Amino acid sequence: MSAYWLGIDIGTGGSRALLVNETGRIVAARTAAHEEMRMERPLWAEQRPENWWDACQEAIRGVLADAGVTGAAVRGISLSGQMHGLVILDANGVVIRPSLIWCDQRSQAQVDAINAKVGKARVLECIANPVLTGFTLPKLLWVRDNEPANYELVRHLLLPKDYVRYQLTGELASEVSDASGTALFDVVNRRWSYELADALGIDRSILPKVYESEELTGTISASAAAATGLAAETPVFGGGGDQAASAVGNGIVAPGLVSDTIGTSGVVFAHMDAVAYDPAGRVHTFCHAVRGKWHVMGVTQGAGLSLQWFRNQLASTESYDDLTRAAARCTPGARGLFWLPYLMGERTPHLDSMCRAAWVGLTAAHTRADMTRAVLEGVCYSQKDCLDIIRGLGCDVTSVRLSGGGAKSAMWKQLFADVFGTPVSVLETQEGSAYGAALLAMTGTGAFGSVVEACTATIREVENIPPGADSAFYQRAHGVYQALYPALRESFRAIDSLG
Repeated sequence: MSAYWLGIDIGTGGSRALLVNETGRIVAARTAAHEEMRMERPLWAEQRPENWWDACQEAIRGVLADAGVTGAAVRGISLSGQMHGLVILDANGVVIRPSLIWCDQRSQAQVDAINAKVGKARVLECIANPVLTGFTLPKLLWVRDNEPANYELVRHLLLPKDYVRYQLTGELASEVSDASGTALFDVVNRRWSYELADALGIDRSILPKVYESEELTGTISASAAAATGLAAETPVFGGGGDQAASAVGNGIVAPGLVSDTIGTSGVVFAHMDAVAYDPAGRVHTFCHAVRGKWHVMGVTQGAGLSLQWFRNQLASTESYDDLTRAAARCTPGARGLFWLPYLMGERTPHLDSMCRAAWVGLTAAHTRADMTRAVLEGVCYSQKDCLDIIRGLGCDVTSVRLSGGGAKSAMWKQLFADVFGTPVSVLETQEGSAYGAALLAMTGTGAFGSVVEACTATIREVENIPPGADSAFYQRAHGVYQALYPALRESFRAIDSLG
């Protein structure tokens, strides 16, 4: 019987199951859509964990059917998922309330309270990162402050992919890369920061056991086997947060390798052999999915979300390809129009939950195509902010591997190369997180001796795009872009104060 390995990614828009064979070649993949995120107020974002599990079951059954195999052929499984989401369970393992997901920004008061009580310097000593509104800890404290009846029921805290792990195995577990994004994890020593938890009155017992990404965390239960078509007792390995897993899928497992993944958010990611972090906290330093290694990443909250929002609200009859083709015919710089992609506040470099998206420079002469181009350029400028900070931490950047939406458009690929002033490359496999999870499962079962060996054997570049003639223009334009947020910062606060 042929052997297969299964990678599962619990994203924002859907759950994806991907099956690979013994050479790491993708055999089949299936995605099941999630419900739309609930946004009852500006900057709030929630999803139902139960819906993730429903979609996961559908995706697993679908990928097995597409490949024409049974669950008995699957040798190992690993998980990836959207980071930072708060999943809280009661004593019976039942979800207490919908998850406050990664882009939820409601917890600024809790961030301020943590910094006042513990001190920013002590927080950095405990977790090597500042606490941000997007992270899991302030979301938990928001529930404590605003929904005390729900908080009293909390017995377990999990991250999105780890809730699915719980449904698959019955085990309450996480792994180092995803746990790093909770603001409760000692990134340097790869363990929970009980010091920070104790200082904030958080019960240590609600935190799950944490593993390395290729370690065994449990096996498929009989009930999960019946629900998914997988075989009972199939091993399930740690996996990674979506960005660390995507980095494995993109081969970012050695110094000098950098990736840029454009999904709903946009993430510039670099491997590090030793811990280094930005004192201002503008980028995140987390444990990598490679044992004993770390990574640094900068995040644009509304990267692909900017283009999605623009299309849904202002160009719903057009395809993304139609929009980018029209944008490609426009003048570089969109005739002086700039887009600030702060639809959900911003992480890198501003750490500001109150900033808002904006077009700046709009005139009656501008067209929808100009607006589209400004959106694409604005996302690139924001990602360049991330890349420049990472360079400043001593990471050598000779080329950037693109994945996600940024790797699918010829126009956007060239735009990234021009704005970055650095060649960008595209890989043979564009699956990212789910593929990285599958490689982690292969490593866990011993099909490869290490994550690095798995990546070396399976990942190949197929396209390289150097900066073009417009690159010098974009270096100047990026300076204009960088001046816009400081000029508008106080206006954003005034807008927020209006309620």
